[in-house]
Amino acid sequence: MFFRSAVGLAIAVAVATAGCRHYSPPVNYPATARTNHVDTYHGVTVADPYRWLEDDNSAETKAWVAAQNRVTFGYLEKLPQRAALRERLATLWNYERYGVPFKQGGRYFFTKNDGLQNQAVLYVTDALDAAPRVLLDPNKLSADGTVALSGYSISEDGNFMAYGLSAAGSDWQEWQVRDVRTGQDLADKLKWIKFSGASWTKDGKGFFYSRYDEPKAGETLKGANYFQKLFFHRLGTGQGEDVLIYERPDQKEWGFGGQVTDDGRYLVINVWQGTDHRNRVFYRDLQAPEAKVVELLNDFDAHYSMVDNDGTTFWFSTDLDAPRSRVIAIDLARPERANWREVIPQAAESLKGVNLLHDQFVCTYLKDARSQVKIFGRDGRPVREVELPGIGSAGGFGGRRTDTETFYSFTSFSVPGTVYRYDMVSGRSTVFREPKVAFNPADYETKQVFYTSKDGTRVPMFLAHKRGLKLDGNNPTYLYGYGGFNISLTPGFSVSMLTWMERGGLYARPNLRGGGEYGEDWHQAGTKLKKQNVFDDFIAAAEWLVANGYTRSSRLAIAGGSNGGLLVGACLAQRPELFGVALPDVGVMDMLRFHKFTIGWAWTSDYGAAENADEFKALHAYSPLHNLRSDVRYPATLVTTADHDDRVVPAHSFKFAARLQECQARSGPPVLIRIETKAGHGAGKPTAKLIDEAADKLAFVLAEMRTEKP
Repeated sequence: MFFRSAVGLAIAVAVATAGCRHYSPPVNYPATARTNHVDTYHGVTVADPYRWLEDDNSAETKAWVAAQNRVTFGYLEKLPQRAALRERLATLWNYERYGVPFKQGGRYFFTKNDGLQNQAVLYVTDALDAAPRVLLDPNKLSADGTVALSGYSISEDGNFMAYGLSAAGSDWQEWQVRDVRTGQDLADKLKWIKFSGASWTKDGKGFFYSRYDEPKAGETLKGANYFQKLFFHRLGTGQGEDVLIYERPDQKEWGFGGQVTDDGRYLVINVWQGTDHRNRVFYRDLQAPEAKVVELLNDFDAHYSMVDNDGTTFWFSTDLDAPRSRVIAIDLARPERANWREVIPQAAESLKGVNLLHDQFVCTYLKDARSQVKIFGRDGRPVREVELPGIGSAGGFGGRRTDTETFYSFTSFSVPGTVYRYDMVSGRSTVFREPKVAFNPADYETKQVFYTSKDGTRVPMFLAHKRGLKLDGNNPTYLYGYGGFNISLTPGFSVSMLTWMERGGLYARPNLRGGGEYGEDWHQAGTKLKKQNVFDDFIAAAEWLVANGYTRSSRLAIAGGSNGGLLVGACLAQRPELFGVALPDVGVMDMLRFHKFTIGWAWTSDYGAAENADEFKALHAYSPLHNLRSDVRYPATLVTTADHDDRVVPAHSFKFAARLQECQARSGPPVLIRIETKAGHGAGKPTAKLIDEAADKLAFVLAEMRTEKP
């Protein structure tokens, strides 16, 4: 049972820990109450003394958060470079940032941030050379910029827009409908939407979307999300009249994404199950009002992504029998596997995206984590490769099968996102929008190296820095990683990392196993019982940087967010002497209970679950919360989270920070937790909050590196 002190606040109770010595730290941390809560897993008892911090609604937890923030911000405000860093970050951040345009109903739509606007503004124009007008400005929806445009979909004729808004960083969205011609909203309002887009019918009378049931009181930001349902909303009606299209009461983990084909004939239903890369694909014939949903791909044996269709011929990209993916054709009239046809075979590179434009397949590949774009005919024959400006990341290439133009963006560590128009007929790229940032890209360089991990696996790593970097073992280094959920880390521009490099810092980013850089085999090599490979890859990257004269341990900071926060926490616990500073952001820190909250159950495809004996053993062996040890000198650590994070609930960071403060050696560096208010997992965070957080992190890193001796 949780106990209260005489004044009723957990923060006022100082308790010696079982297994960790009480001490007087250099920072006057708020004392955190411990309980004697113990769980038993497969005969193993596991203490969870900070279980009470999981209750984000309790007065005790709120008081603890306030007390920790007072200590943290009191510390950060005294850092010598904080003000100068914030000023420089604001200067660099103040540049125009454009989203990739797309065309619908004869109109072009795109987003733009003038520079320091908290949220990007959505614009519409009838022609590329005409002056655009504002369609939606989220900055006018809240005084502090914490309401974000989380998604939108334009009707076939370009006259209506369904759009979702997210408040304070929550994954929950409310959707509305706006008349594109007048800029006025209709009465339609939809709630309890999460992990869903919207797809209009061809006639523009309504759209398909997915939602959950309304959560119970007090469970909005932490209750588990199960039983998503697919609905059709007709314009001008209330949400209570929406038509249920598909649900599976027997499959609580199934989620649904409905997409109408460009010809308006079919509703294609992507059936997802958590974050498992595999999925199912069903469809419904919209020309037959009484047609039932057909289970086209229901074996859950691979990933299938719908590309386009021509009548009953459906094209999919899939990793079935091709871990780096290929393109196949399935005829709905003869859907048996024996009749499937391969259009574009698997390549040496990893296929990450496909679209059909000008009756040609535009395929985006990753070659050693850098973009490569190739075009093929409908028969699969190569047409050309798109010339990209250099080593970097390209994204976009949206549109329809008949389009002769498309748009894409290109970015790298020293090139802000530049938007290009691409002519599908001539194969020529022209700059549509090029941002101007107050720095000289020629002063910086990027290279890619390869190093060997613990088990001999060859792992790539990007290194970005100012020209003339000396290999004297003294460079301040920011090592960033992720390694999970088939997500690929490719080169991209970051104002905070540019600010870091301006001050002589090295930015290192390895492509760890668990990601998708080399296809599904690379992903699976960093999951479940093989998750330790990810940490070994990251540790090997740090060791390589030290061994090759780039830096030394006291000058080495490690950072990562979400699954990357888990990465930082695990490596911090396993090799505390290897790093000088640690920045775990919104991390998954309690690997035995992560699946108990919101969408955490969905991550078991990558992590496994403590209910399974072999997976419990692996999880318990690396869980950051459970592997901190008494009186160890851990690196200076700034844990970051947010009060509205309903993806990785802040309890993960709360419990980890409390335990790390408890276990830090008497003379150890500071362990702080920065808890952002009115913010979530990261999406839609206002620019002002991004700048403040970046300034705090960089100031903390630079200050703690200076306190270390060689």
